[in-house]
Amino acid sequence: VQLQASGGGLVQPGGPLRLSCAASGSIFKINNMGWYRQAPGSQRELVATITSDGSTNYGDSMKGRFTISFDIAKYTVYLQGNSLKTEDTAVYYCNAEVVVNTLDVKYNYWGQGTQVTVSS
Repeated sequence: VQLQASGGGLVQPGGPLRLSCAASGSIFKINNMGWYRQAPGSQRELVATITSDGSTNYGDSMKGRFTISFDIAKYTVYLQGNSLKTEDTAVYYCNAEVVVNTLDVKYNYWGQGTQVTVSS
């Protein structure tokens, strides 16, 4: 299973962000997908997760500024951000819990990360 993220790059302070991450490979079903981020010198932290039935969970500092959504037919998760701040600068990682067969064998996968830099 591969997770391919797109979007990111340079964002103006106060500007919007849109990331997408598509899962591909030997997928029976996806239980949940999400986004985490890691700034230089900091631990990886939760941005948001979403389950296959649409339940969402956001990191405490992310609520109200980020929105996660999931196109289950395309195995693609999206992250939309608004009013970005310089402290949102980080590498954003896509994550997925994937069931690979009918025996409910599941694995956790990470994407390669996409850099988001908030700067004028």
